[in-house]
Amino acid sequence: MAEKYNLIIIGGGPGGYTAALKAASLGLKTAVVEKEKLGGVCLNRGCIPTKALLFASGMFAKMQNCDEFGVSTDFISFDFGKMQDYKRKSVKTYREGIKTLFEKNSVDLIMGTATIRRGRTIEVNGVNGKDFYEADHIIIATGAKPTIPPIPGINRPGVVTSDQILSSRNWNYDRLTIIGGGVIGVEFATIFSALCSKVTIIEQSDTLLAPMDREVSRELEDELRRKGITIYCGAAVKEIGEGLTCVVEKDGEEISVRSNQILMATGRTPYMKGLFGSDVELKMENGHLAVDEGFMTSEPGIYAVGDVVSRIRLAHVAAAQGTYVVESIVGKEHSMRLRVVPNGMYVSLPVVPSCIFTDPEIATVGITEEQAKKLNMKVRCGHYNMSTNGKSIIVKEQSGFIRLVFEAYSNTIVGAQIMCPRATDMIGEMATAIANGLTASQLSLAMRAHPTYSEGIAEAIRDAMSR
Repeated sequence: MAEKYNLIIIGGGPGGYTAALKAASLGLKTAVVEKEKLGGVCLNRGCIPTKALLFASGMFAKMQNCDEFGVSTDFISFDFGKMQDYKRKSVKTYREGIKTLFEKNSVDLIMGTATIRRGRTIEVNGVNGKDFYEADHIIIATGAKPTIPPIPGINRPGVVTSDQILSSRNWNYDRLTIIGGGVIGVEFATIFSALCSKVTIIEQSDTLLAPMDREVSRELEDELRRKGITIYCGAAVKEIGEGLTCVVEKDGEEISVRSNQILMATGRTPYMKGLFGSDVELKMENGHLAVDEGFMTSEPGIYAVGDVVSRIRLAHVAAAQGTYVVESIVGKEHSMRLRVVPNGMYVSLPVVPSCIFTDPEIATVGITEEQAKKLNMKVRCGHYNMSTNGKSIIVKEQSGFIRLVFEAYSNTIVGAQIMCPRATDMIGEMATAIANGLTASQLSLAMRAHPTYSEGIAEAIRDAMSR
């Protein structure tokens, strides 16, 4: 007889393990089915390993320019294999922490590949054969996989995805071409540029990080160029030829770019291989699982969260959605707002911080001035250039800015774009302010310590109110 659970979650990434721990804390008998390693793509082949390499490469880059701080080094070098070891240790420590939480909260981890059958039955194929489980509720959190475009020559040796780079130990990146100028592309460009690679980014859109705020994109492009990175926007790769040469078409002309390695960073697509049996069919929309406002699929009792349903592919989005679903299942008041309506407005705003770990960091939440205009929303904006910020001057990192967007009549904050060191830490204050409908005056009530990057927030508020 099949073992019965209140909730079975397919996928052990941020959406899956967060939902599992929440469900267990609310008294649900819970299991997670994972076919590879607990933590999903984010922990094992995405966010955590990438940020570990960003930290390590950033350390090397800073040591190369430490003389002006009175620190002298006779010789500085890096060992890419040891960097990868450091990354693996970081990942393992994080993964062991999740396993410990599962044990403490009595969440069952079932290793194997899951297939959903009718009647909310799940067939799991593991190392010991086939097992069946039943559930009152199912959450699908299977994530996404790299998208590989149909470019001639794409299968040549040396054309790799981010997954393959993160598992590599040998250095062969003196010349790296990155196809795709989104988040994955610019973060890997930051890593390998810091390690003295000659990096080229080829992006089909007119700007990097499309469709992010154009001012952020322009500032980032300028900063990457200053670091020696070659950037072709509005360009398309027509072919990858011998010697890993990319034939690039831009403005009607062809350009040849030769590399040691080519990184495909052209996005990700939902992963659902083998997920549904022949007796189960769920509605799809544009390649994603279709869900309602409560993340329920077309089959009652089956939910889906994270990359498999969302075009905003962020770990914290998946985690928030997983928590939201569990709270809905048990009838508990939601602890997090996924969207908010500003005072006196009918426009619903996403309260989703987006963080990019370039140098300097980029973080955004809410809407931009450009988006506000498209929504016919009247706004006032406050801008502060970080070149005059005390902390920025001390650490010799004076590029970037803070831009805050307020609804013009109520002065309620509706958006923030930050580009400076520690931007990814600072954006939390702005997300909290938007979620709670705070005004410029309310944000001004709290002092901000000196000298800190966050003083720039106060300056941006003052600039907005003076307009």
